[in-house]
Amino acid sequence: MIIYNVTTNIHESVHDQWMIWMQHKHIPEMLATGKFTNAKLIRVLVEEEMGGLTYSAQFTTDSLATLEKFYQEDDAVLQAEGQKLFGEKMLTFKTELQVISEH
Repeated sequence: MIIYNVTTNIHESVHDQWMIWMQHKHIPEMLATGKFTNAKLIRVLVEEEMGGLTYSAQFTTDSLATLEKFYQEDDAVLQAEGQKLFGEKMLTFKTELQVISEH
């Protein structure tokens, strides 16, 4: 199992708008690609020097091959909307995680 993790720092001035967009549009669109089995939106409990609030959106998929297919077919369009809406008030980075075991 692979987790596609997107960590985002969002500026306070657009936080509420971003949260609504994430929960009601972006996450459902990610799941609608058919490449992820579930998603979690998690608050990162750190205080950033630059300010803002930090979140981790975690999308579970079955394999790196499926994730690669997502990158090729869906990623650019889904990323573009967030950049258009929030621009420099949203900073993100991605991490690919492999689940070794669950207890």
